Amino acid sequence: MPWIYLLIAGIMEWGWPMGLKYAWTDKGFQYGPAAFAIVSILLSGFFLFLAQREIPVGTAYAVWVGIGAVGTFFLGIWLLGEPTNLLRFVFIGFIIVGIIGLKLASA
Repeated sequence: MPWIYLLIAGIMEWGWPMGLKYAWTDKGFQYGPAAFAIVSILLSGFFLFLAQREIPVGTAYAVWVGIGAVGTFFLGIWLLGEPTNLLRFVFIGFIIVGIIGLKLASA
């Protein structure tokens, strides 16, 4: 169950950078996306807290950040039209390999 909590925490980690990105527009500050960011931060931290009860803190933190980074990377491409090139995918692949490696090493 702690790895499920960690996965949820990582997925919730996608919400706050996306919420912050949408919170400021040409119309000014948008409260809805900002509130979404705050809720995402709180839920992400809560699930990380639950995961760290059984997963070592260094492993949990690295995987949490990695899941957040990978998810936000793909959301940026999909929703914001961020650039895609081979090197970006190669280096995000390194993060994915690191996440998998940490999971395997902690088994």
